Amino acid sequence: MRLLVAKTLRYTDHLKKSSDLVTSRENTRAGFISMALEKNYMAKQYVDEARALKTLAGRVKSPKDLLLVKELRPSLLTASGLSEKALGYLTGKDETIAIKGLIDEFLEPAGRQFVDELVYRYLLIKGDALGGQARNLAGTLGERMFLRTLLSIFNLYKVDVQYLDSNDYQWKNKPDQDVGLEKRIKAVSWQRNGNNRVLILNVNVPIVNKNVDLCLLNGTSERLIVKGPGSKQSIHRDNNCYVALGELKGGIDPAGADEHWKTANSALGRIRTSFKELKNPPITFFVGAAIENSMADEIFNQLRKGVLHNAANLTENKQLTSLCDWLIHQ
Repeated sequence: MRLLVAKTLRYTDHLKKSSDLVTSRENTRAGFISMALEKNYMAKQYVDEARALKTLAGRVKSPKDLLLVKELRPSLLTASGLSEKALGYLTGKDETIAIKGLIDEFLEPAGRQFVDELVYRYLLIKGDALGGQARNLAGTLGERMFLRTLLSIFNLYKVDVQYLDSNDYQWKNKPDQDVGLEKRIKAVSWQRNGNNRVLILNVNVPIVNKNVDLCLLNGTSERLIVKGPGSKQSIHRDNNCYVALGELKGGIDPAGADEHWKTANSALGRIRTSFKELKNPPITFFVGAAIENSMADEIFNQLRKGVLHNAANLTENKQLTSLCDWLIHQ
């Protein structure tokens, strides 16, 4: 393994004044477009399902005949407006009543267009489900941007990295061709000047008793056990193993910027309070996509006072790269 060259990095490497943190109009626009494209990718599954439903439902002659096609029952229940959660409280008889209601009230009156009516209603309900998924989309995209930058720096430095796969929670060696890897990373592990580091995303920190977005720990990958036997002895349960903790807010909408910062600032304050009795408490940092003038001033003031140790605008590549580089060298 090639070790990283030790150096001291501070927020001043990429921030000279508070206005540097403010999200530009161009980056806000680009962020909204990225969100829209991702939503379209997410919607593709539902559109494909609707096309298949139109073909399969088109094989029957009348709406009532749909009840005779067992394989279409789940789709009919969805078009009836029943969620997966609701189905857990219903009997088979209840489900049939709901489907008959759909047929009598909406499909029969549609006449020969009953298949189209069915597909429209199916998509309408699936659209609601998509909306629920999209509410978490900003955070997911933010994490991917952060991880992609982190992985890029590791690649440039030729550092051997392991990652904890979020699909099976197994540690694996990072492949040379790592395109798309950021979509399934729960944690990454590396070595720096003989010191082992693990960065884990979205984990409950016991001393804080809350979930924290980004946690840098002192220890090896073998000592981080998130699930299963041995998890009680995991390094994330040892308060003295924490090196840095940060909040990541990927929402791009300027209207929600202040609220995101208030939430993150409160979380960071809670972290500092929880660890204050330790001899060497961890440092804190913030990364945000939507940063407006007032919150930029507040963040920069915290940086100057040493309350916050680093910060970056997620949409500014120079800032994000600098912060990730700083984090790697901690």
